[in-house]
Amino acid sequence: MAAHLIRIEKIQRFLPHRYPFLLVDRILEIQPGKSIRALKNVTVNEPFFQGHFPEIKLMPGVLIVEAVAQAGGILVYHSIKDPHTKFFVLSKIDNVKFRRPAVPGDQLMMTAEIVKLKDKYCLLKGQASVDGEIVAEGEIIASLLYRQELDQRD
Repeated sequence: MAAHLIRIEKIQRFLPHRYPFLLVDRILEIQPGKSIRALKNVTVNEPFFQGHFPEIKLMPGVLIVEAVAQAGGILVYHSIKDPHTKFFVLSKIDNVKFRRPAVPGDQLMMTAEIVKLKDKYCLLKGQASVDGEIVAEGEIIASLLYRQELDQRD
């Protein structure tokens, strides 16, 4: 069963990120245990445009990968038992290729598919595109940490 049009208020329940690092504006489709399709509106008001090639506005590739990882995190939270007990942390990116830039005015479409999901880690295949053209693609590996263990580190 696919959920549609998950808006920012609900996204913030799943992701701990906040401005300026929340990079998912809307979930368009989600199939728990399988895949997600999410949207990021790239605007000229983004703070990174002030210092990242200020004369030629390009969204940093690392933030494109982060946006895909955030969408993947939402997918994982919808795919595991007791998601409120886990914390999704990016561990590794592999085979990432950047095909074209993302610029202000673009709508970055992010997709992620679960390749492997275990108790303590997951492997996702992700992609970002604009108008059907691939911007970036690659594999994302994330650790699933227990929130209780993180709270005990103080």
